[in-house]
Amino acid sequence: MAVSRETEPPAGAAELFGETWTQAQRYADLLSTWGVDRGMIGPREVPRLWDRHLLNCVVVTPRLPQGVTVADVGTGAGLPGLVWAIARPDIQMTLVEPLLRRVSFLEEVVADLGLENVVISRSRAEDQAGQFDVVTARAVAALDKLTTWCWPLVAPGGVLLAMKGRSAPEEVEAARPMLRRLGVSDVRIETYGDLAVPTTVVELTR
Repeated sequence: MAVSRETEPPAGAAELFGETWTQAQRYADLLSTWGVDRGMIGPREVPRLWDRHLLNCVVVTPRLPQGVTVADVGTGAGLPGLVWAIARPDIQMTLVEPLLRRVSFLEEVVADLGLENVVISRSRAEDQAGQFDVVTARAVAALDKLTTWCWPLVAPGGVLLAMKGRSAPEEVEAARPMLRRLGVSDVRIETYGDLAVPTTVVELTR
């Protein structure tokens, strides 16, 4: 059975992106075409691309301070990194991704969208150089493992924003020993967005 590639945005989506709405629509189109053809997302994700992925990411952008540096670890097809970079032209985004085929896709998308605030780094988190005001990851690994990889990238005074689902409280409890060993003391679980399923973020402040 054929799967629809229609990506009609829901009401209110344009307001979340503001002046960059045209770029957001173009990114959705690229995900539903290039992204599917090249295995970045599954074809069955296309009808729910906005609700489950793009809006899920963009609702977190008000949490980002003005002009910060951000690293999206294991960005894959650019979620949330490209969504954040589109919605917030003031931030400097580094997309960290080890797989060449994903990096190639990201390079083509960034060029197509004309994004000047994005750098693509073909690297694992453990090998990524530098530190960032904000580090994020979505659907990469359990919190204990993710924090081990990402914490060295968080600059003093910075924050790790781990995008999680409803299992966030359980992941935090399971990660407590690791968080103590890393010296993470400020741990919060926040929700963002007036969505059917709000976006859950575990916030670890350095």
